[in-house]
Amino acid sequence: MEQKISNEEYNKYVDQVTPKYNIWKNCFHAFWIGGLICTLGEGIFYVFQNVLGMSKTDAASFESMFLVLLSAILTGLNAYGHIARLGGAGALVPITGFANSVTAPAIEYQKEGQVFGIGVKIFTIAGPVILYGIFTSWLLGLAYYAGTLFHWW
Repeated sequence: MEQKISNEEYNKYVDQVTPKYNIWKNCFHAFWIGGLICTLGEGIFYVFQNVLGMSKTDAASFESMFLVLLSAILTGLNAYGHIARLGGAGALVPITGFANSVTAPAIEYQKEGQVFGIGVKIFTIAGPVILYGIFTSWLLGLAYYAGTLFHWW
């Protein structure tokens, strides 16, 4: 037997089950969490460059690697998910969010084996980011080449 509901009843139901968000609160949390991650990165950079005496280029490389390692460890300890839920884009946009998006599926699917678990699922989230990043850079490179070829800039 088919049950029909009116548009008003349906809209009322949708309003009940749709999560309510406070955009200002979300922006605030994204701002301070993202700022905290960036401040941590600057602190790490300062230590590598000024305390350990690395060059600017080496310090920047080691800073990125350290942030990726820290994010992977926090993901493994199930802490980065809590940070991302609170900070939203502030936690997901920096390099730490990318590391989390690669590490989380690897941890989740490790029980299915090295090849069919980790190997297949590791780039579930990060794969499209890599794909479209490479494709976009290719298009921009092509546009740059055309611009230099025809002296547009």
